[in-house]
Amino acid sequence: MEPISVKLPPAVRRKLAAEASRRNVAQSIIVRESIERALADSRNGKEPASCADLAGELIGVIRSGKKDSATNKALLEGAMIQSDRRGSKRRR
Repeated sequence: MEPISVKLPPAVRRKLAAEASRRNVAQSIIVRESIERALADSRNGKEPASCADLAGELIGVIRSGKKDSATNKALLEGAMIQSDRRGSKRRR
């Protein structure tokens, strides 16, 4: 194998060292596995996980009592007006 140099932020380096210690393997093995997994995912056409993907089954678990809150135009407009009245600042 050919050597490569990688610069890591201190926090990532600590996490890498902790994982290597936990698994009782060299840090280079974890780095190699991570790179191989990332390259395999990119070849399979996988995109980075979206917020919805990460939230998974948590989306929609809280019930508002309104079945059409995501598609009802009147409810959406009301929520937008209410948000505007709260004084939400717009970024420029």
